[in-house]
Amino acid sequence: MKHVVIKGLRLEYQEFPAARPARPALVLLHDGLGCVESWRDFPARLAARTGCRTLVGSRAGYGGSEAHENPRTRRYLHDEALEMLPPLLAAWEVERPVLVGHSDGANIALLHASGFPSVPAGVVAMAPHEFVEAKTLAGIRATCRLWETKDLRQRLGRYHSDPDRVFAEWSQTWLSPGFQDWNIEESLAAIRCPVLAIQGEDDEYASLRQIEVIAERVPGTELLKLPACRHTPHRDQPEAVLAAIAAFIDRIGPR
Repeated sequence: MKHVVIKGLRLEYQEFPAARPARPALVLLHDGLGCVESWRDFPARLAARTGCRTLVGSRAGYGGSEAHENPRTRRYLHDEALEMLPPLLAAWEVERPVLVGHSDGANIALLHASGFPSVPAGVVAMAPHEFVEAKTLAGIRATCRLWETKDLRQRLGRYHSDPDRVFAEWSQTWLSPGFQDWNIEESLAAIRCPVLAIQGEDDEYASLRQIEVIAERVPGTELLKLPACRHTPHRDQPEAVLAAIAAFIDRIGPR
């Protein structure tokens, strides 16, 4: 594990070197309960499949990364996309990345591409959210019951220095009354790079409408709807996801 200091916070990350240096770097952005290690072997497999330099980090407060002092707000995804990600890319000396995000990470990738249209070479959005659905809230409440009755806390403790904070910030933010009208659909129209949007047909947190709105707002968006797949496509259908991302990188071409 390597470390970098961004806005005074020590963040952990891993890097897989490029086998094909002319290709764009891949930057993996984890979900709302994730971190570097929760990706498991997917970053290594993706780097081997594409030949791209691949970087994967834990955001502040996740994994072993140092946490923000201030409480989370409803703009936390915008803050990560517009305030934290630019200096992180600069520290990694990445200029034209393909952002590969899952869930919260997919939202961050889309918001960054919207705020900085000339920066990303492409976006892969896996199980993104552009608005809050009743299905999303039901899925989070079900996960809260697992937290209270099963071993979810112990499982998150394998990945995070402070699993209680990670879970509380995620669940309480999304279930708060002030977050129910959260919506980034209007931001999507500013995106200029190619987008590949991937979602499982059995996603327990969202309907397929979440990726369909991307295609409506961003011309040329490629959609991949995966059967027998829940909210974690890269874990439920890894071969299909690896193949789709590799083909997407091929279409983007050299950086």
